[in-house]
Amino acid sequence: MSTVVLPGSFDPFTLGHLDLVRRAAALADRVIVAVSHNPAKSGLLDLDARRAVIEETLAATDGDPTLRDRVEVRPLPRGLLVDFCREVGAGAVVRGFRSQADLAYEESMARMNAHLAGIDTVFLLTDAALAHISSSLVREVAALGGDVDDMLPPSARVALSAALAEREHRG
Repeated sequence: MSTVVLPGSFDPFTLGHLDLVRRAAALADRVIVAVSHNPAKSGLLDLDARRAVIEETLAATDGDPTLRDRVEVRPLPRGLLVDFCREVGAGAVVRGFRSQADLAYEESMARMNAHLAGIDTVFLLTDAALAHISSSLVREVAALGGDVDDMLPPSARVALSAALAEREHRG
């Protein structure tokens, strides 16, 4: 595989996401982390903040130049993922799943992408040590004062804390 796309909202970018990026980079020459706006999800960080967090995390991966050299972070334009894949020359989409429920949802999306454009999806089973981590749960736990430091890279911890403080100040 030469180029793959790893799409997601990444709100916030977790250690589970970082694990998927690392594993995708081991499978492909180029990984495009496509940061999307998901209208079905109640987001906390804006698109630019999420992109910055991912870029800072990748830049801080000492000893792993593969990530810095072969991973690109881009916004996912509105529209079909398969159109973006064609635009960037991606041969496949990479998706991680934590549970059977994730797989059921991802399977239907993968079949639709294959139907629409012949784009394959590579599924990566989430590392068991990270399987309980989801962005929505991390946001909820952090908003309620829980400790999420061991679930996030440092740049994501800072961005999440700042966004929660801003929301508290506005609220």
